[in-house]
Amino acid sequence: MILSDADILRRLEGGDLAIEPLEDIDLQVQPASVDLRLGREFLEFQRTNIPCIHPGSEAETDEYVDETVVPEDGEFILHPGDFVLGTTKERVEVPADLIAHVQGRSSLGRLAVVIHATAGIIDPGYRGQITLELSNLGTAPVALTPGMRISQVLFTELSSPAERPYGSERGSKYQDQAGPQASRVGSDAEFGGDQ
Repeated sequence: MILSDADILRRLEGGDLAIEPLEDIDLQVQPASVDLRLGREFLEFQRTNIPCIHPGSEAETDEYVDETVVPEDGEFILHPGDFVLGTTKERVEVPADLIAHVQGRSSLGRLAVVIHATAGIIDPGYRGQITLELSNLGTAPVALTPGMRISQVLFTELSSPAERPYGSERGSKYQDQAGPQASRVGSDAEFGGDQ
């Protein structure tokens, strides 16, 4: 069951679901979702001379990723064909009986801005800011302003609480993240890690 605005507000007031800071409830809480705002930090992928990316080698990522922090009153220009990692301003905490889905806002989709490539699911037990996988599929640059409503998150109630929720007990690699996080796929079991 997808939570309605009344369910979301009840869960926020009860404290088991958290979205902070939620500065404008009337603006951000929609009929069945919550609008999340764009943070100030971005990870930009630079053109590089490496022949390819090896997912198991996190050291390579440092060679072609630069961090940009946009001033509060500034803007980040997302050019056609660009792919950058951004972050939400809000930090979320998802209880063990909910799963969250991050979606783009249709107004930005109509400008050809996509907010996730594949990572639209937030697992039960997750805590932290949400990394956004931002792409411009259009033909014109788009200015993104910190604090603008960039995405929406909706919550689905599980049939029962997760017995093994996302978190440090599982060694979850993005728990409590702040700001955009580059891939940590190198710590996956198939690459010699423990996850």
